[in-house]
Amino acid sequence: MKTNARMLAVATMLAVAVPTLVASAQGADPVIGTWALNVAKSKYGSGAAPKSATRTYTAAGNGYHFSSTTVGSDGKSTTVEFTVAYDGKYVPLKGSADVDAIMVKRIDANTVEATQAKAGKVVSKTTRVTSTDGKTLTSTATGTDAAGKPTKTVEVFDKK
Repeated sequence: MKTNARMLAVATMLAVAVPTLVASAQGADPVIGTWALNVAKSKYGSGAAPKSATRTYTAAGNGYHFSSTTVGSDGKSTTVEFTVAYDGKYVPLKGSADVDAIMVKRIDANTVEATQAKAGKVVSKTTRVTSTDGKTLTSTATGTDAAGKPTKTVEVFDKK
């Protein structure tokens, strides 16, 4: 009977310790935090560059909550928000006239691919890479503009 009790105690300790060790080994998501757009290092294929942008990523389950406020070249402010898991399933995106849903997939610890859609149609794809030192985030988006022409934007953000 003592052997069964010991086995149960060891199994309980492992059930608690193993997930914690795995999470520690994987490390925290390097994108979590607040990021400021570095306009000088960013490249906009079509249209004017924004005056500024700030992104905040907050841990949420198996993913994150995203909030971004952008001040356009015209001085108008836009806020976009969504909460998503790294599971490749679409979730609603609020605040954009061009996109109403997004899904993300983790490629590796520092790289994520996102697909944005409007009314069920894919309108852009983005690859987001967080530098290994955790200080720079580069977001490369490709898609089509309202006229159907291909676009490419590379935004560089610095961690605050």
